[in-house]
Amino acid sequence: MKKIFVLFFCCLTTLSYAQTKFGPTPTAGQLAWHDKEFYLFMHFGPNTFTDLEWGHGSEDPNVFNPTAIDCNQWASIAKAAGAKGIIITAKHHDGFCLWPSKYSKHTVRESKWMNGKGDVLKMLSEACKKQGIEMGVYISPWDRNHPDYGTPKYNDIYINTMKELLTGYGKFFELWWDGANGEGPNGKKQVYDFTRFKDSALKYQPQLMIFSDIGPHVRWIGNERGIIGETNWNLLDTAGFKRGEGAPANDTLNSGNYNGKNWIGAEADVSIRKGWFYHPGEDNTVKSGATLFDLYAKSVGRGGNLLLNVPPNRAGLISSADSAALMEFKKIREAAFAHNVFKGAKILTTKNSVEIHLAKEVNLNTLVLKEKISQGQRVVKFEVSGGNNLKQFDPITAGTTIGHKRILQFPSKKIKYVRIKFTETKAAPILAGMEGYLVP
Repeated sequence: MKKIFVLFFCCLTTLSYAQTKFGPTPTAGQLAWHDKEFYLFMHFGPNTFTDLEWGHGSEDPNVFNPTAIDCNQWASIAKAAGAKGIIITAKHHDGFCLWPSKYSKHTVRESKWMNGKGDVLKMLSEACKKQGIEMGVYISPWDRNHPDYGTPKYNDIYINTMKELLTGYGKFFELWWDGANGEGPNGKKQVYDFTRFKDSALKYQPQLMIFSDIGPHVRWIGNERGIIGETNWNLLDTAGFKRGEGAPANDTLNSGNYNGKNWIGAEADVSIRKGWFYHPGEDNTVKSGATLFDLYAKSVGRGGNLLLNVPPNRAGLISSADSAALMEFKKIREAAFAHNVFKGAKILTTKNSVEIHLAKEVNLNTLVLKEKISQGQRVVKFEVSGGNNLKQFDPITAGTTIGHKRILQFPSKKIKYVRIKFTETKAAPILAGMEGYLVP
């Protein structure tokens, strides 16, 4: 059905104008990033053992001592949950490095864990390769421990720490930059040279997707609740803005810019627990599989990607409650999208609408639409109606943007005919997919 549908739409001059690209379009790397849709974040470090979210940088490295760490468990659970990769906090704001960096004295090498011979990055890299999933790294520019933070020398040090990671542990799919910029141990704040940071990172790994509130490849959504706006343009204006305090307003980051000059997809970060690092007192805050599915519908289902934080515990393992929630989330997703009721349907088009004619009545409560974003994001508004005869189409739901994927849910209806009317577009729409489901 999908291949026929895509071919059908691409051949229609009324809806595609011969597939001329319109506006900013994603690179091949960004297209591959959009297709990942869902992957895990893992906050892990001294904060795991001190009950802090932002460490001070003065913690004794010996507090980091996971007694039964098993990165193979992390990677196997991620894969079983349908996550396409893991992004690890290689260095958080406290400056502690999960690998034995030559440019810091606040690392796993200084801890008693594995007698100073351990390397979390090496272990995770090997585990991800074994499971066939990808890996990314979070490297906080802020460093509350390093004595050179707040001086020009630190920018060189930061680039060297990136080089260690980007040349020593295989290919990464994403580099994650936090916007935090506070003082170092010398009481000074750093002036980050993000242009050099970006150029250096891409020199070491040209395929990297770099995340920050203004990209350059992936953007923050302005909240940490995992919810992207119902209107989501994968377009953003970045001229005149800076990362962190100089970023665009949160509501702009959430919805993008209608006429944005750059293609910068939205990534929704949210934790499976109350906090980002593991805290024993938050074991009862693990989100249910149903809650995670709702977040999926409000992130992936609004054209972005879902980055779900699942923090390892003090043993160095994903806790059973977190794992169970991930498996339930996977089960719900599989059940939701198991049977596309539009498969085999007859598709008709007019100048500004598409009709799906089914062979018989079906129960329907979910619609999935996909734009062919390689040709640009075009749909501004659309309406969905349906019925049991061709003379009466009753309103079902409506939406604004589509992008990579749009999931629309509504009360279950028994219908035979569905019409999608594009009421406002930037250019003739090109759809890459259209599916219907009865989600349990």
